[in-house]
Amino acid sequence: MTNPIDPGAASVARRALPLLDLTDLGEDCTPDRIAALCRDAQEGGVAAICVWPAFVKQGATLLAGSGIKVATVVNFPDGGEDAAAAAAATRAALADGADEIDLVLPYRAVMRGDAARARAVVAAVRAACGPACLKVILETGSLETPERIAQASLLALEEGADFLKTSTGKSPVSATPEAAGLMLAAIAARGRPAGLKVSGGLRRVADAAAYLAIADALMGPGWATPKTFRLGASSLYGVLQGARGAAA
Repeated sequence: MTNPIDPGAASVARRALPLLDLTDLGEDCTPDRIAALCRDAQEGGVAAICVWPAFVKQGATLLAGSGIKVATVVNFPDGGEDAAAAAAATRAALADGADEIDLVLPYRAVMRGDAARARAVVAAVRAACGPACLKVILETGSLETPERIAQASLLALEEGADFLKTSTGKSPVSATPEAAGLMLAAIAARGRPAGLKVSGGLRRVADAAAYLAIADALMGPGWATPKTFRLGASSLYGVLQGARGAAA
């Protein structure tokens, strides 16, 4: 007996796949895995891949002409406070072909009340990025409180972040609906176009649906496009493809 098709899940999958940052930030990543990631990215029509800096050049070569962006991580996952090092890593990644930089905010500096140190890192990387897309990872699970999440969101936006991103996926607490709502509220209040990337712990079609619903409720239907909303995940890809394929 075949499983019944869930038209709701299929609809979510069709909407979510083009918003996906298909990710491999595993410590055991290999060139073969990046090649497979790029094949999946093209088959699924995702927004971007997100890989370690060492694999940017390979990803950019394999995805050349596809329209799929290559994102990489800087200051990851620890959120260090060396602005010059973060800027240098950014320039190197862009030279290798990266389109987007996912920078970990020095969130511990925010937590101890040293917002200026965190701000300096974001400003340095923003300058190094030039016109390239900058996503700032807040690590909201470590910031914990609504006040800190709001403060970090505002800081990143003031320093020119194109996206706010919830988390590295390496912390005990990753994305939560509460954090996503706070970040979207900050984006709306700022009044300058910016997007949200939800990352960490997304594994089910229902997870994608929940965050899309939050975006729709707070920013309006139709706001969530690849230019404004991303889902950062690896395990989510297979379930979205399965749900989409079931209704094909």
